Amino acid sequence: MARPLLLVLILAALSATAFVPARAALGGGGSRGPLVGGWSAIQNVSDPHIQELGGWALGQAQEKRLAGAGPGLRFRRVVSGYQQVVAGMNYRLYVDAADPKGRAAPYVAVVYERLWTNTRELTSFDKAPRAH
Repeated sequence: MARPLLLVLILAALSATAFVPARAALGGGGSRGPLVGGWSAIQNVSDPHIQELGGWALGQAQEKRLAGAGPGLRFRRVVSGYQQVVAGMNYRLYVDAADPKGRAAPYVAVVYERLWTNTRELTSFDKAPRAH
């Protein structure tokens, strides 16, 4: 009689511990991490990795000869951004670039990155709407 009860208690404990990380990964339980599938603001766009991603995105846009990303366009910095947890991470980065005459040229770059496989892809690189 004691064995079935012990087995039930062990299974209940294992189920409870398996539920906690899954709930935290989904943004529940007071977690402050990014919500799986949802976009969340990047808290520190000054992070060197985020800045490097922005420069890389501009370089890729120039290499692929995407519209508006001519050879004279220079990366200045990422000014803001969002991240989305997927099977890796999507980043939507608002890039401050300079045109050949030194004028501000704002862009929005979407980059997909999966660090554990060294995967990085430029999904899109478009002119950002200017504030009125």
